[in-house]
Amino acid sequence: MARPHQLNVLATLDRARTQRYHLAAAAIAGTGCLAAAYNQLNLAFLLKLIGRVYYAETATPGKLPDDAAFALFGATYCGTFVGHLAFGLLGDRIGRRRTYGLTLALMAVFSAASGLSFGRTAKAVLATLCFFRFWLCVGVGGSSPLSVTIIAEYANKRTRGIFIAAVHAMEGAGILLAYTVALGVSSVVPEADYLWRAIFVAGAVPAALAFYLRTKLPETARYTALVARDPKRAAADMSLVLCTSIQEQELNVSIGRVDDEWGLFSVQFMKRHGLQLLATTSARFLLGVTYYSQIIILNVLFAKHEWVHHYSPAASMGAVQEVASVAGALALIALCGDIPGYILSVVLIDVLGRRRLLLGGFAVMTLSMLVLATLYDYWTSHAAGFVALYNLAFFFGSVGPRTTTFVAPVELFPARLRCTCHGIAMAAGRAGAVLGIFGFLSKGADRYTSAIGTRNELFVLAGTNFLGMLMSLFIPETRGASLEFIRLVKP
Repeated sequence: MARPHQLNVLATLDRARTQRYHLAAAAIAGTGCLAAAYNQLNLAFLLKLIGRVYYAETATPGKLPDDAAFALFGATYCGTFVGHLAFGLLGDRIGRRRTYGLTLALMAVFSAASGLSFGRTAKAVLATLCFFRFWLCVGVGGSSPLSVTIIAEYANKRTRGIFIAAVHAMEGAGILLAYTVALGVSSVVPEADYLWRAIFVAGAVPAALAFYLRTKLPETARYTALVARDPKRAAADMSLVLCTSIQEQELNVSIGRVDDEWGLFSVQFMKRHGLQLLATTSARFLLGVTYYSQIIILNVLFAKHEWVHHYSPAASMGAVQEVASVAGALALIALCGDIPGYILSVVLIDVLGRRRLLLGGFAVMTLSMLVLATLYDYWTSHAAGFVALYNLAFFFGSVGPRTTTFVAPVELFPARLRCTCHGIAMAAGRAGAVLGIFGFLSKGADRYTSAIGTRNELFVLAGTNFLGMLMSLFIPETRGASLEFIRLVKP
């Protein structure tokens, strides 16, 4: 009788050379990530267009009221938070493939529904939009633990990091797609009310495509063998995928049963995985705080110092033209920072390892914020240098923490809790994002009226990054190890 880590099908997967089915699994999981990123990023255009269309007659024409903006942000982040936890848990209960299909269906249906939001008044339209967007983001949040678990459990141990990082890098493609669609649609759709609806409906296409593609692959062998406890079926599925013959015996139920009885947060679980769960969730939380806070600060500083041409809602520029202008600027920033960072993470993750990228990324982000804070008076008159150094933090964030805190949770925990623990870590990151966004937005631009206030905020971000680097010390290196042995590795 075989122990779980001695099953032929799992050993075959670990040793398999990279072939077509690896690329197919990466394409399926990556398309889901792309759809999720697209449907999150289009909120930037939504806020501008809704304000222009429905609040043109207010005291501040064209500006979306704060309560309406907070409602849309709340629907987005609460839905994503719920999706991370609920579908992470469900993925360990009913299977990766089936649960992934549910998340993609939610994204496809409610992305289209968001574009069809209805109502006789502005508040009615916003109410239906918030409802649809909440369920859209439940699907967005759920796709994260499922997509990464699917590719991790399909990949071989030698190139697993490359494939997981490549799937995560599809978020960068989704970001760029959101800006490209906004640019393209704004060139053919003349009315702002139709423009934001078209941008939303377009988000259903990649989600529907991923939903269809996922039918081409069976359930992952690790779920079937170790969670559903049917290694013969797993061997039969993988024999078809790998075009080879895998002979498997029944799994001895008496072996590994103690491990199966461990509940999440039980004493046994905490002894073996507690520190790893704390480290991965803390690192992701701190990253969420600093990354989204940096975005808010940068936008406010651009407006304050007039480092870029700032278009107010009352300006002569039309809504469609404003969206095209903003989309072009954001696409340029993404091409210079986030996307090169994602690409480099794919290249380096199985060369330098996860831990070095994680620690190095947090270290560079810490140093960048310290230099910006210490020499803030100098940077106020040297905008190009400020933006370049700020962009360096975004670049190394994508190379390091944004990718590696996505990879670590799926590799460190056993198959029966893999989706759940990844969902918890991602939910912690979402909570950090909420703290970063609402904590900074709630004070408004008044926090930045003095150089001292801005400098202090940058020092706080440096400290947050430093704490993230400290928590990363407790995350072990997982490069090149089988998923069934990683949990025995010490940091």
